[in-house]
This record gives sequence, structure tokens and C-alpha cells, in this order.
Amino acid sequence: MKNLKTLLLIAVFTLGLGGVANAQKTGHIDFEKLVAEMPQTKKLKQDIEKLGKTYQDEIEGMAKKLDAKMKKYTAEQNAQTQEINETRAQEVQQERARYEQLRQTAYQEMQKKQAEGLEPIIEKAQKAIEEVAAAKGILYVLDASVGKGLLVSKGDDLFGAVKTKLGF
Repeated sequence: MKNLKTLLLIAVFTLGLGGVANAQKTGHIDFEKLVAEMPQTKKLKQDIEKLGKTYQDEIEGMAKKLDAKMKKYTAEQNAQTQEINETRAQEVQQERARYEQLRQTAYQEMQKKQAEGLEPIIEKAQKAIEEVAAAKGILYVLDASVGKGLLVSKGDDLFGAVKTKLGF
């Protein structure tokens, strides 16, 4: 009976330590914050802003030309024939279509450049998280970004260690 109590006590103690060890194998990181603070992301943001400024200048220039042409044609419409006015109206419609196409193309190009630029940054961050988690013996890493569902953050916060691993 004494041996059974001792064995039972050892079993409870061992299981208790196992539960504590399992609790230590969960970590969390604010993935969005990590990616946002990476130097590569900041450089990508600057590049996209520069590209956006280029497109914006081009779009504004086209808009000014279109506006000037419309004002000119409106002022001259009473002095022109019906055929010339119809031709000018078609010309203005075509330029408006080119203007809208340029705006859409600019937006799509900027979205594409951002997606292509973020892909290697995200992969690098994920690899660093995996390496830090492996080094710390963490089995599960939860995303602590706002709205990602992490309600309690009692596990290890890997943000500092991953940031150090990435060298920033």
C-alpha cells in the first residue's frame, strides 16, 4: 500500500511537470507589427510611394489637359458645325477613357508591386519565427495581431527574439 501511494505520488508529480512543460511550448507574436517594422517593408513602402507620386503626376497632367480641352471646346461649340462638335465630343470621351484606364492601371501596378515585394518579406519573417520557435522549443506560435483571435497571451512573446534574429 505504501508503495502504491509512492507510485501514485510520483505519477501525479510527473504528469504535473509534463503539463507545465506543455504550457511552455506555446508562443505568440504580432506578425503584422513584425512585418511592418522590417527594414525591407519600410523600403518597399518608400518605393511604392515614389511610384504612386509618378503615377499621380502623370494622371494630374492628363486631367489638366482634358479639362483645358473641354473648356476650349465648350467655349467654341457655338461657332463650330454640328459635325465638328460631335467629333470633339468623341475625342473628349476617348481621352476620358484613357484617363480612367491610366488610373486603373496605376492602381493595379501599385497593388502588384506591393504584393510581389511583400512576398519575400513575409517568407523571411516566417522563417525567422520558425527558427526562434525551434530554438526555444516552442511547438505552437499564435498570431497576436489585432483581430486574429488571440485572447490570452501567457505564452512566450517571440517579437523581440525574432526581431533580433532578423537583425533590426
